[in-house]
Amino acid sequence: MIIPVKTTTGGYNITLERGAHTFADKYFKLDRKVLIVTDDGVPAEYAKTVAASCRTPFIITLPQGEKTKSLDSYKYLLSEMVKNDFTRSDCVVAVGGGVVGDLAGFVAASYMRGVDFYNIPTTVLSQVDSSIGGKVAVDFDGYKNIVGAFYPPKAVIIDPDMLKTLPDRQISNGLAESVKMSLTSDKELFALFENGDIINNIDKIIEGSLKIKRFVVEQDEKEGGLRKILNFGHTLAHAIESENAMEKLYHGECVALGMIPMCSEEVRCRLIKVLVKLNLPTKTETDAEAIISAMKHDKKMSGDKITVIFVPEIGQYEMREMPFSDFEEQIRSAL
Repeated sequence: MIIPVKTTTGGYNITLERGAHTFADKYFKLDRKVLIVTDDGVPAEYAKTVAASCRTPFIITLPQGEKTKSLDSYKYLLSEMVKNDFTRSDCVVAVGGGVVGDLAGFVAASYMRGVDFYNIPTTVLSQVDSSIGGKVAVDFDGYKNIVGAFYPPKAVIIDPDMLKTLPDRQISNGLAESVKMSLTSDKELFALFENGDIINNIDKIIEGSLKIKRFVVEQDEKEGGLRKILNFGHTLAHAIESENAMEKLYHGECVALGMIPMCSEEVRCRLIKVLVKLNLPTKTETDAEAIISAMKHDKKMSGDKITVIFVPEIGQYEMREMPFSDFEEQIRSAL
């Protein structure tokens, strides 16, 4: 299946197909020098398989984890491209999760003022979320994604077969973002989470999630308005992430918790059942007061008010500005 995405620079295609990474040259222009960026948490066979489709491949394997998304890694990759005489006619391919995609994309965006970038996401989270939208970045001085650009890929391959090596917890972690998108935008997709066999319908879930995010980013490519709905649940999630050292929750698990207070009571009951089905958390051991304190530094704060996305009914959303004191009460009652 081909899912076209329109951008101000012309657009690109997302290929959603099992086994597609094994013939990447069908969808990517690889008859040139290709920097393949991956990490040691991704099965090495994936990058090697892509390399077999390239004329002149260079595989760089970085350490797994958020710390890799740094200016040091960025500099290292640029140095490798210079050392191997990459030109503006060559390209970069990411084979990995969101960290690899963000880092490799930012390298492509800035080397010689921009070379072609291709993305092959290998986690559920990156397949349904970060692989589409064109945001590339590195972390700096303790702030996530603070140095980066909007730089859409030339093409994306999403191969559900690449998920077979992921542990169940990582599958659920990524699906939290799909649940998020279904709550604001697609009641049929949410019904699939409620009533369907999730693993046997993973291709359909990925497709539905991609189409929601495609619609949003096509309407609002650089976060001027509508794209804010993708932040549903994230205001609270980011605060939980910064305060959950004891629990060591993944991003999607924090998003799961962050959605709960931002729904009507009826929606909340249905959401919690889906989260339980996915083995995602519905309660946190992190102190509520610590979470609230962290949220007071959120970029969505304006004076003593905060802007949040609220879901009154499945498939619908409201953008609400509310006094922070009211928001505090919602958090305490839900968590």
